[in-house]
Amino acid sequence: MNFALLMLILLIVTGGVWLLDRFWLANKRSTDGKEPWWVEYSKSFFPVILVVFLLRSFVVEPFKIPSGSMIPTLLVGDYILVSKSSYGVRLPVIHTKVLDTGSPQRGDVIVFRYPEDPSLDYIKRVVGLPGDRVEYRHKRLSINGELLPVERLDDFQYSEKGMPSVRAWRFWENLGEHRHSVLIEPEEPPVRLAGVRQFPSRDRCEYNDDGFVCVVPKGHYFMMGDNRDSSSDSRYWGFVPERNIVGKAFLIWWNFNDLGRIGTRIR
Repeated sequence: MNFALLMLILLIVTGGVWLLDRFWLANKRSTDGKEPWWVEYSKSFFPVILVVFLLRSFVVEPFKIPSGSMIPTLLVGDYILVSKSSYGVRLPVIHTKVLDTGSPQRGDVIVFRYPEDPSLDYIKRVVGLPGDRVEYRHKRLSINGELLPVERLDDFQYSEKGMPSVRAWRFWENLGEHRHSVLIEPEEPPVRLAGVRQFPSRDRCEYNDDGFVCVVPKGHYFMMGDNRDSSSDSRYWGFVPERNIVGKAFLIWWNFNDLGRIGTRIR
């Protein structure tokens, strides 16, 4: 059971008890009669649950970064905030959009429901918009035939739990209005062909040893991780439908291992 559904159930139960007591049970009790424990707890928790439910559903939602696919932008253990209204207001649980407030732009870092298992939340960077021709050859990204400018930086070294240390090339990459860092491991292929799966609109992509080219279908987006050679993304499992988008990541609000990251804007 997902958290939003659990919160909705608790909200309905506690709110129902509060209404029942307000309009019926309270009239049945004597003036000095004590409220039953289940009424007392429901009335106490209902406003708290209501506020949390509204904030998480329509304003911001917290997430924790579980993997290194977005290194160096996001590190394992980062706690981030995601704006729930950047791309539209959606009804909780059923995810139906009721108000359009914008759409993802190239370079945005967004949280979305994984197409192969919508119960899982993924975070990646938007690389391709609907209709874009996304090409990745020899570790260089092109959008609609235009090669993205990059600038070489110092090498970056990192390690994930239980894994050996990795040393990668680091670049500034300009994507839309975003200038962000990406990591490249020169000895890795641009795409591991054996890992490419069958997915909806797979025929819009062509793969070979040099990389791939995909034309993004209408109503979908192409996602890639900033840690290019250590990311399971649209190269392997396909396009992300617009209906799967949760929101835009904009702030790191906590990291137990590095307090200096608190308050860092996500770009």
